Amino acid sequence: MSTKPIIAVIGATGAQGGGLVRAILSDPAGTFAVRAITRDVTSEKALALAALGAEVVAANLDDVASLEAAFAGAHGAFCVTNFWEHFSTETELAQAKNLADAAKSAGVAHVIWSTLEDTRKWVPLEDDRMPTLQGKYKVPHFDAKGEANAFFTERGVPTTFLLTSFYWDNFIGFGMGPQRGPDGKLAITLPMGDKPLPGIAGEDIGKCAYGVFKAGSTWLGKTVGISGEHITGAEMAAQMSGVFGEEISYNAVPAAVYRTFGFPGADDLGNMFQFKHDFNDDFCGARSIETSGSLNLELQDFAAWLAKNGERIPRN
Repeated sequence: MSTKPIIAVIGATGAQGGGLVRAILSDPAGTFAVRAITRDVTSEKALALAALGAEVVAANLDDVASLEAAFAGAHGAFCVTNFWEHFSTETELAQAKNLADAAKSAGVAHVIWSTLEDTRKWVPLEDDRMPTLQGKYKVPHFDAKGEANAFFTERGVPTTFLLTSFYWDNFIGFGMGPQRGPDGKLAITLPMGDKPLPGIAGEDIGKCAYGVFKAGSTWLGKTVGISGEHITGAEMAAQMSGVFGEEISYNAVPAAVYRTFGFPGADDLGNMFQFKHDFNDDFCGARSIETSGSLNLELQDFAAWLAKNGERIPRN
């Protein structure tokens, strides 16, 4: 058992958690030890983290007892859920409650809860500017996380609420990269009009979270929003053009059109982008690039991320 304070990391093989695990392990100061929590400790990604020096522990978000055991003795815990695994707000809420219960039971001194806005505070259910989904949400994968904030506050869990941004990694692995249209030309499609979209490299979310832990009690009980850059679709397309070696245009479709695209979650994402567009000042204002850079001195803007990862974006 390490004598250093332990940070227990949920989703250690994912984008956010994995970024945090690697940030802790690569810190020359070696301030913290890391406990990487995953469902399958024998997976390739889990074994890779173990090889880097992480303590790898099995736990399941649906099993509160396993989470309590995984959090036992930890100073800090990074908590995150993945809506896109199941598309269920009920599951996400239950898992968030389990995380809060386990953190409370284990006496964790500092929890970071990776959350998002509850958009119903801006767009009530009776507001017909965007459709209501799953009976009681506007943007399910946002609203359930925002609703789950209460699980941590009501239990008195010492928590920092981390508001994340659009992952630029979505251009690589989420099918949002440039697509070739009937005219043979490449375009990225986002219903953001000319409004800027706060975005961030997936690994930088973990690095920013590490900055929060290193800051001690500074961010306890507070909300911190992170972003690498607020950048428009047209600006991203122009920068991608240089990497691809051919022109990439920006297709700024209306949110209503995006909702009809038919892939799983298209209606949720269409509403999400509409929220970001219609309440752009609030959404961008909650995600300070300056604050993010103070938490993560290696924070990347889009150009830096693209230079490092552009070749990984699928060529269609």
